[in-house]
Amino acid sequence: MRLPDFEAWAIFVKVAEHGSFARAAEAIQLSTPTVSKAISRLEAFLGIALFNRTSRQLSLTETGRDTLLHARRMLVDAEAAESEARDSTRIPSGVVRIAAPMTFGTDHLSPMLPALLNRYPDLELDIHFSDSLTDVVADGFDMAIRIASLTDSTLKVRKLCSVKRRLVATPAWYDQVGPITHPDDLSKLKGFVYTNTNTPGSMKLIHQDGEVFVLSQQALMRANNAEAFLPSLEAGLGYGLFPEFMIWQGLREGRFILLLPEWNVFPIGIYLVTPPSTRRPLRVTAVMDYLTHAFTTMPWAQDSETSS
Repeated sequence: MRLPDFEAWAIFVKVAEHGSFARAAEAIQLSTPTVSKAISRLEAFLGIALFNRTSRQLSLTETGRDTLLHARRMLVDAEAAESEARDSTRIPSGVVRIAAPMTFGTDHLSPMLPALLNRYPDLELDIHFSDSLTDVVADGFDMAIRIASLTDSTLKVRKLCSVKRRLVATPAWYDQVGPITHPDDLSKLKGFVYTNTNTPGSMKLIHQDGEVFVLSQQALMRANNAEAFLPSLEAGLGYGLFPEFMIWQGLREGRFILLLPEWNVFPIGIYLVTPPSTRRPLRVTAVMDYLTHAFTTMPWAQDSETSS
């Protein structure tokens, strides 16, 4: 059984990329005659030309174009195998660039990082906190934490966990306006409207027996950052729908109470997104794996799962 001429195929990819035997030879640190012989050897075995050659130009033949995708995939897989083998004996080191939402990142991501840095002291983290949607590829990030909506299907996605959303208020507010037994009761009261959604002020609730009600909120305050509501919520001025990571401690301490606990709102997801390449440096994989585990230990995290 004859094995494929892997070296020749790799050289073929480099010649196609550089458009010249000489430039390809310089890039891969081989002599031009060695590169030329590898292509001739490959063409002789295949019985067909891969390149059109003139004194001034080198271009792929139709067969060369059809074959290039497979050859490039072969080279990428081989490089990935070598990288993985090298990484298995190395310690994660170098810079990892992370984008994260501002308040969520400082409140929940930051406390996870001391243990990560203690585990991998040769890592350097470069973190960009912002509530704007970061272009992971264009801005050169290794990963980004996203909450709720994902719009770029070209990115690779790992779901860290689901987070319940809860209707809450203070006991004092409820004592003043209650009782509240149906979502329609809330439509008559003012609350906090989160505007960073497709339908601000519209809230779909599902009863445990299957009834669906779409609540149209009256706004006491509108904002694109739900953290802005918390002082007014604590002051007993209104009600709101909050992800559990924002209000779980207030619920445990009795500062907040659940409204309509038999009615549910679809949970949101917390995701780790990375560029579309399947090849990741060891340092990036180490951080991803650490964060995946760390998020499962959060008291507000639900049914963590991976999709990458």
